[in-house]
Amino acid sequence: MIAGVALLAICTLIGQLLGEGLGLLLGVQANVGGVGIAMILLIAARMWIKTRGRYDEGLSRGIGFWAALYIPIVVAMAAQQDVVAAVEGGPIVLIAGVGALLLCFSAVALISRLSGKAETMDEIEAREAREAEIAIHPATHALQR
Repeated sequence: MIAGVALLAICTLIGQLLGEGLGLLLGVQANVGGVGIAMILLIAARMWIKTRGRYDEGLSRGIGFWAALYIPIVVAMAAQQDVVAAVEGGPIVLIAGVGALLLCFSAVALISRLSGKAETMDEIEAREAREAEIAIHPATHALQR
């Protein structure tokens, strides 16, 4: 687990440094894409480690644990910055944002209606449990029919 945390930390530090450098090159006083660069580095590092046959459960759990915490926090921070920029940008930016949000909600509703009824996780688990029971004890279930 420690190796997974260390890998995530290394990728984050390199991503932040590259993002700051990119910001300086572009003349922006901000980190440009540091988090995205860090995530790409993490994905590349995981793939490289897997091809070397060194990707074990501890590494996977360490990366998964911090990824579960790290990604929602970064998304929340980015969303906060977007809202501040939108408010400062004037009403047209807010109108465009609300319009995009309504369009996305409408698309989700339409896709949901067109796709038909889907099984819930409880229904899937119950069906799989019945199928597993039948596979284990086929003679018992044949008598019940």
